[in-house]
Amino acid sequence: MTIGAAAANTFPSLERALKHHFGYDQFRLGQRQVIEEVLKNRDVLVVMPTGGGKSLCYQLPALLKIGLTVVVSPLIALMQDQVDSLRDNGIAATFLNSTLKLEEVRSREAALRAGRIKLLYVAPERLVSPGFLQLLRDLSQTLGIAAFAIDEAHCVSEWGHDFRPEYRQLSTVRRTFPQVPILALTATATERVRQDILQQLWLNDPLLHVSSFNRHNLFYEVRPKQRQSYLELLKQVRETDGAGIIYCLSRKRVDELAARLQQDGIATLPYHAGLSDVDRAENQRRFIRDDVRLMVATLAFGMGINKPDVRFVIHYDIPRNLESYYQESGRSGRDGEPAHCTLFYSYADVATVEYLIGQKPDEQEQRIARQQLRQMIDYAESTVCRRRIQLGYFGEILPEPCGHCDNCLSPPPIEDWTIEAQKFLSCVARCRERFGAGHIIDVLRGAKKQRLLELKHNELSTYGIGKDRSVDEWRLLSRSLLHQGLLEETTDGYPVLKLNAGSWQVLRKQISVQIAIPERLQQVVEVTPPEDSLEVVQLLERLRSLRKRLADEQAVPPYVVFAESALRQMAQQRPQTPDAFARISGVGSRKLEQYGQVFTEEIRRFCQENDLPEDSASTSSFAPATRKRQSLGDTHLQTLALHHEGLSVPDIIERRQLRYSTVISHFERLLLNGHEVDLDRLVSPERQSAIRAAIAAVDSPSATAIRNHLGLIYDYPEIRLVLASLTQSGKEAATQSH
Repeated sequence: MTIGAAAANTFPSLERALKHHFGYDQFRLGQRQVIEEVLKNRDVLVVMPTGGGKSLCYQLPALLKIGLTVVVSPLIALMQDQVDSLRDNGIAATFLNSTLKLEEVRSREAALRAGRIKLLYVAPERLVSPGFLQLLRDLSQTLGIAAFAIDEAHCVSEWGHDFRPEYRQLSTVRRTFPQVPILALTATATERVRQDILQQLWLNDPLLHVSSFNRHNLFYEVRPKQRQSYLELLKQVRETDGAGIIYCLSRKRVDELAARLQQDGIATLPYHAGLSDVDRAENQRRFIRDDVRLMVATLAFGMGINKPDVRFVIHYDIPRNLESYYQESGRSGRDGEPAHCTLFYSYADVATVEYLIGQKPDEQEQRIARQQLRQMIDYAESTVCRRRIQLGYFGEILPEPCGHCDNCLSPPPIEDWTIEAQKFLSCVARCRERFGAGHIIDVLRGAKKQRLLELKHNELSTYGIGKDRSVDEWRLLSRSLLHQGLLEETTDGYPVLKLNAGSWQVLRKQISVQIAIPERLQQVVEVTPPEDSLEVVQLLERLRSLRKRLADEQAVPPYVVFAESALRQMAQQRPQTPDAFARISGVGSRKLEQYGQVFTEEIRRFCQENDLPEDSASTSSFAPATRKRQSLGDTHLQTLALHHEGLSVPDIIERRQLRYSTVISHFERLLLNGHEVDLDRLVSPERQSAIRAAIAAVDSPSATAIRNHLGLIYDYPEIRLVLASLTQSGKEAATQSH
């Protein structure tokens, strides 16, 4: 099958087709190469991280090729979201699944036979059923089948983190339609899983495209789980705009945490397998459509979450393995905007997971699960770059620390442990690379365990040479050697240490070994994304409200109308003409026709109310002293009244059911308009002094420059409040001379 002649004439370049159908000006890294191979009818395995643009790799070719593209998707909710998004872009797509009545199925099958559908989404069970295969044979003869796209392809492998037996049957597709190309797509797959996918799906001479697993926009941190951890969690939820997901191990923990958050005024819903199908579907629908901003869930809340604007994911309990953690935390920031991933870690949770592993009936499964849990513990306790550990798990080397995790931003002291590393690696060699870290440490420390004595390892030259170091110190070294690629470990459930080329370089004194020494678990690092101006924040809220209203009218999630990144670009650029609006990323021909007028009118009204120009480019980074006094609404005065009554910011948030950022913006506006606000109650005098000193020290008094000067222990809200106070009172000159 070839690209349709009409399509080829209409779209002389893939970029023009991309802009017309999806509103994007350019492809993401790797997309174009994959799409070109798909258009050549080549089998492809695409391993691309969440948010990397996998769906486009089959959606755009489906529009440019003759015939029907069949997409295999494991979850009903995922099908619905994909189809809603495609239809909103004017693309003929539908799904067939168990939620449809018989007459709906017949109607959609009639549309398929009439050639009115370009993309069809089905579950794997339906695809391999005899009746459906016959329908596809008929369509193949009359209209043609362009391709099969197997989404979440890691489900085909028993080595994947979410194996589903029904995926094993998909090789039937290749046997039945040997000439139709197959695209297999997944966000996470180790080398072993990739090879299993290729084999199980019978892919023929495929292109294997593996993108980097590095999600640059995600910040990773681990916090010790203590008695006060709930208050830390509540603070993070209140101070982070946007939607969030909190994962827990048990249904009981989900219900308890969701109820407590609801009591504290957070719009929250639970999700777990103990709820009815109806309740789960309704809770997920309300979360996806922004009726609530927080979901507390077990792992049952999984692959069906196609919500791009999740701003944070919190694991309140330790995940079972690194692959699951990467997948679950990766549900934040799918739109490419900054997002925060927090893991609360305690030994008590480790014991819970070990108990659950013990319930597995198969001993081999237990061994593999315990090894995976130990890798997760190593991640939580590690002092090296978090991202380096994650990428290393998938076989990707990160040459430099990421600079965007807690260990990178607050690194522990570094010590030279080359001699200790040589002792450790020498002991691995003396034990003939047949044992795990525990046994090696026992030999080094001169243990008298029966198994060690039976093996006569007490006679080795390395026996007892490491008595000067504790078990924890040797474990720290073992983890560090693995994470630095200076040692390897088998992954079959029996974690045996193996030497590699790097090991021998250490033993031959060709390279040194530097180890980060923890204080135990590092101090929590607060990270706040770069601040927007007040006008951008306010317009963004209005555009979100408009998007929500339009989405509700169409019974679709808000992100189907526009992604969060598109709204932010609108708020920053303030387009008021069709041409300007069309330049927004994500605005294609259909979106421009459908939404252009209503959004530009809303932006125009906002600009008129606030005496703002059309394009904010010249004013987006203005200094505080040039900012205009702006009119106040009743909502600002309500906040001021509560402040005068003596209520704190948390009290006002709870009383008015507002977000932290909204209340701070109220105080910023009140200060700029000269109202009496007790700044000392909002920002301590000591921190005010430090901020004023930073203002005097930086070249440009923007909040970003000030915070970079102060460091991460200062937040943008307190900086903005001090700036607003100085702007209103005209004290910049006094501050400069301070």
